[in-house]
Amino acid sequence: MKPLRERLVVRSEAGWMVMGKGASAKALGLTQFFLLWLSIFPAAMSPCKIMKCNSEFLAATSGTQPPAAEDAPEFCTALRAYALCTHHTARTCRGDLFYHSAVHGIDDLMTQHNCSKDGPTSQPRLPPLPRGDSQERSDSPESCHYERSFHKHSLRPNYTHCGLFGDPHLRTFSDSFQTCKIQGAWPLIDNNYLNVQVTNTPVLPGSLATATTKLTIIFKSFQECVEQKVYQAEMDELPAAFADGSKNGGDKHGANSLKITEKVSGQHIEIQAKYIGTTIVVRQVGRYLTFAVRMPEEVVKAVEDGDNQGLYLCLRGCPLNQQLDFHAFPPTPKATENRPPRKGSNPPSSPEVFTYESATVKCKEKLPVEDLYFQSCVFDLLTTGDVNFTLAAYYAFEDVKMLHSNKDKLHLFERTRDLESGVTATSELSMALFLSLLAFLCLNQSPSLFL
Repeated sequence: MKPLRERLVVRSEAGWMVMGKGASAKALGLTQFFLLWLSIFPAAMSPCKIMKCNSEFLAATSGTQPPAAEDAPEFCTALRAYALCTHHTARTCRGDLFYHSAVHGIDDLMTQHNCSKDGPTSQPRLPPLPRGDSQERSDSPESCHYERSFHKHSLRPNYTHCGLFGDPHLRTFSDSFQTCKIQGAWPLIDNNYLNVQVTNTPVLPGSLATATTKLTIIFKSFQECVEQKVYQAEMDELPAAFADGSKNGGDKHGANSLKITEKVSGQHIEIQAKYIGTTIVVRQVGRYLTFAVRMPEEVVKAVEDGDNQGLYLCLRGCPLNQQLDFHAFPPTPKATENRPPRKGSNPPSSPEVFTYESATVKCKEKLPVEDLYFQSCVFDLLTTGDVNFTLAAYYAFEDVKMLHSNKDKLHLFERTRDLESGVTATSELSMALFLSLLAFLCLNQSPSLFL
């Protein structure tokens, strides 16, 4: 008999084969042709990601046999992760037989093995170390170290990066790059483990360009690892501690799995949240804040309501009505000449007047590659006249080099809105091919309808 894992996935992948043993060879052949076409042009059909869920479940249970009683918790964890994945894609999979086969299969196996729907959905973790004195508690238990929770035979976590800097410019977890207005308070990240919110104010009166003046990060209480902690930074105030004055996760056994480290006083801090495999970098460059994060994809997508995943900027980007094409808004040098002084403990230096040529020369000093970070630097100098924005773009790229897991994707050269038009054209082509295929199937199945 096949292992339960294989039976479950075969059942889900065979969702289209519902014609039974009495189906004609011709009908089966057409179905196989349709499935082959679907694998080549999946975007023309639906954004349903059930095959991705199947693959992740296969990877999580690779090499396992039908679970014995002592292995049931590990198998239940994999099933809950599988169920969570199907929940996230539920809205886009309505009517998809692959999806419904998987859902029913998961329910059956969870019942057979008495799996609770509540519980961990990550890879199985080793049991926590026993509590002891303060010296023993200085080391976090294995369950509070995300990377150590992966067994040697498991796939390594896939890390993603998001960054916000400048006027502001946003690089999302999917490497989309946008320039946005987003004045006021906006959520950057909002998942089961932490929330990040930024507040942006206009750089100049009446200007579309804004920059980040306040940042709030809330780390939610998590198992025996950390208590809830809040970090707040504002313009001219970059603390090296949480709001309660502490520098770690509190009094729990794994408190040191959350730490703040000051790299440069008043200019650069780093927060390590090892229990969720996350690193956050916050800087003050000039008078404004920058943000960068490295986070596992599993944590990025850990939300209670999968239908609301698109509500934060790092995942879905800025709303279209908040995006700017900085080539379509050429600022005039005079925009910086009468800039009013700002209140604060450290008044900015007098703004300079940049032409496109002088801004290009200035940005080349720090950013020799003419990618989107370089272009953002030029735009910011023309818009604000503040040379500190050159450093903001430079440090944003330095953070990418440190945090991004794919060294081949450090530089970006094409803005997201340009890419969107290409994706739209591809989707239209795929849809046309799908309609042609549908007509072909109809003609072969029921030619009399067209006579």
